[in-house]
Amino acid sequence: MSRKLSRRIKRVIVKIGSSVMVDYQLKPQRARLYSLVKQISQLRKQGIEVILVSSGAIVFGMGELGLRSRPSDLAQLQANAAVGQNILMRTYSELFKKNNLKCAQVLLTWDDFADRTRFNNARTTLQAILDYGAIPVINENDTISTQEIKFGDNDQLSALVASMMHADLLMILSDVEGLYDYKNGRKEVLSEIKEITKEVESIASGTNKKQISKGGMVTKLGAIKIATHADVPCVIASGEAENVLLRIIKGERLGTFFAEKEEKLLAAKHWISFIAKPKGTIVIDDGAREAVLTGGKSLLLPGVVGWEGHFKVDDVVIVTGKDDQEIARGLTNYSFSDLHKTEDKKQKKEVIHRDNLVLCKR
Repeated sequence: MSRKLSRRIKRVIVKIGSSVMVDYQLKPQRARLYSLVKQISQLRKQGIEVILVSSGAIVFGMGELGLRSRPSDLAQLQANAAVGQNILMRTYSELFKKNNLKCAQVLLTWDDFADRTRFNNARTTLQAILDYGAIPVINENDTISTQEIKFGDNDQLSALVASMMHADLLMILSDVEGLYDYKNGRKEVLSEIKEITKEVESIASGTNKKQISKGGMVTKLGAIKIATHADVPCVIASGEAENVLLRIIKGERLGTFFAEKEEKLLAAKHWISFIAKPKGTIVIDDGAREAVLTGGKSLLLPGVVGWEGHFKVDDVVIVTGKDDQEIARGLTNYSFSDLHKTEDKKQKKEVIHRDNLVLCKR
């Protein structure tokens, strides 16, 4: 029985993990990469736009420099990324050229998503590359972004790109066949997940290839939450499977399929909830918590009992209860210094207007 996708596929994001790209000597798996590039070429002939999010810069650098385990020192990680990025793009350029396609290197950081002006500029640039008929090859800018290497992984990046570019499908290729469930001592690939619940999260596990890759199934599920809340369905599948991209597009039940959320977040609220980096925390009392959670109300000044961080007006902040549990995120109308100076708790201006407040969906 084939898998029925909910829409016609016109634009896809393909994310290739490091474990798919290198052999045990950390050298490029050229035959496998050539197969994937050839499949991308065939998708383009079908009229499907493809954006490639590719790991590999650090592991290619490790192979070139003769390393066998991932460095922990930040400067060494950045140096490996700088060496490997050149090899990565040279490899892709040669492979795409053999398939009569051009590719374009795009290096992004979290700031390119967190800042609305840079976010819109990145989206416009990617659209222009697609309009030229070229394949954007996106990677984190590991050579300069400390936060990318400390927290980042290309699973999250691929989900952010899928959201930004309104993709019809995100395909995450890894060294696993999908999300495994272990029942009665047997390993079984779950074919379809309608919602990522706590039960689903409990069966996910981190990668055991720390010397090569950074992410694992836990990070993949976090990325899929970002994409599915933006109305983008996702598939996790093995990058080693023959013609994996073409078979998924045809509806073959490869890997694990994650359905998009029926009630997607509006673009602005999705940005607040998943993309923007919070600059501080506002703590509210039980009455304000109830009004926000069940009453659909704005957050008013009398309900604020504390705050942390150096945030400005229009920064995104986390809203918590007195128990430190996250309740929501939103754009604040007050800076931290404004809150320090405010004596009149009955001012009419909301701390966060309900239109700029997103209840916790993380």
